[in-house]
Amino acid sequence: MVQAAAKASGDTRIEKDSMGAMPVPADVLYGASTQRAVLNFPISGRPVPDELIRAYAMLKAAAARANATLGKLEEPRARAIEGACGEILAGLKDRGGLARHFPVDIFQTGSGTSTNMNVNEVVANLVCLANGDPIGSSKNAEYLNKDNAVHPNDHVNMGQSSNDTFPTAMHVAAAVAIHQRLLPAVRAMADELQAKADAWDSVIKIGRTHLQDATPIRLGQEFSGYAAQMRHAEDRLMRALAALGELAIGGTAVGTGINTHPRFAGIVCEQLSQATGISFREAANHFEAQHAKDGFVEVSGLLRTIAVSLTKIANDIRWLGSGPRCGIGELKLPAVQPGSSIMPGKVNPVICEAVIMVACQVIGNDAAVAAGGLGGVGSLIDLNVAMPVMAANLIDSINLLAGACETFQTNLLAGLEPDEARCNALIEGSLAMCTSLVPEIGYDASAKLAYEAFEQGKTVRELALEQGLIPEGRLAELLDPRSMTEPDA
Repeated sequence: MVQAAAKASGDTRIEKDSMGAMPVPADVLYGASTQRAVLNFPISGRPVPDELIRAYAMLKAAAARANATLGKLEEPRARAIEGACGEILAGLKDRGGLARHFPVDIFQTGSGTSTNMNVNEVVANLVCLANGDPIGSSKNAEYLNKDNAVHPNDHVNMGQSSNDTFPTAMHVAAAVAIHQRLLPAVRAMADELQAKADAWDSVIKIGRTHLQDATPIRLGQEFSGYAAQMRHAEDRLMRALAALGELAIGGTAVGTGINTHPRFAGIVCEQLSQATGISFREAANHFEAQHAKDGFVEVSGLLRTIAVSLTKIANDIRWLGSGPRCGIGELKLPAVQPGSSIMPGKVNPVICEAVIMVACQVIGNDAAVAAGGLGGVGSLIDLNVAMPVMAANLIDSINLLAGACETFQTNLLAGLEPDEARCNALIEGSLAMCTSLVPEIGYDASAKLAYEAFEQGKTVRELALEQGLIPEGRLAELLDPRSMTEPDA
């Protein structure tokens, strides 16, 4: 409907901004400022993430409501802006829909001014269409006499600057993505790992340190460690939400709040909190919030830590599932696809590999975010000027981690099973079993027994019985694998 209504005669229309006239494609909803950015930054072909545009739409609606509440904006204009923002939120389904009207490249002006103006112009033109007027009318003085007509700068951007709206939008976008997708995915994975830990608590296996045999451990104990890693990941995400909850809105150009109402930011934060279910608050110090992006760097570091946790879990599982006959083979990984184009019957730990590759990308994204926050690179005196690339990388990390957790749980953990017979066989054959004999016969005698058992191809139990080192009943007690996993029981 929007595109049909927006269609104008000819291939272009003429729009104006403070720099003059600019030909703009006839059917797009943006104006001259956005078109200049399209021409200036043909760099990656990757527009800013949809998540950021959605956050901007929520922010513009909240700003309009705040300005109306404060008596700065007429109610009909505020409702018109809110309606247009709602249309953006509903219409960002794919790059062929409303999303195509937000084409500005990630690699643009470092303050995100191009994206802020892109949103301002689209909102204003959606209001034009709602009023039955041609797109581009928002700069027409006669049109602006209408009660509900809006100007992209004077009304949509009232009391705001790119310098406080972009950092606000990037915080909101990241917080919403964590709250709605990543946090549930991490919790679900933690629950699945804990369920496995509980179910497999009676499965005894050999422990491994330095990839060498160590004393026995229960499979449930190992998986309880993985579950705890994901519970810690939940805690880290809650800390991330707290850091992202502080918003720069209200600081306008350099943090002083010029051209905005003192209560504006507080009302915007209330509106955003109601819209998202996330607790947002005005920055305690607007100069810090706009001149630096330390909180964003902190959140990226927390995501990097979660990525590292995932590599530990995924790598352990692929090691424990190696084989099936010539590896460790204590776990049976679900076969999700053929593993080789030349070796029939081969099945590979592809889900583990995919998750580990996600972690590699997240670690790379974190490096870009950290670089963007550096003084002299992004943070320059009274403004950070690397915000679009920081936002894009952080949002990418959130989505990648969420997808990795969802895939890992569904396509691997749900079908993962232990091979109890293999676990038992490896325990009995392990030379590390002699560890429990040390209190009885001493370290040196136990070490000698281990070396001799290895040389003769016998188990510790067999050789100890042959040599009569310990009475059979006592030996059975000392070599009970379960007791070695709970020495204080």
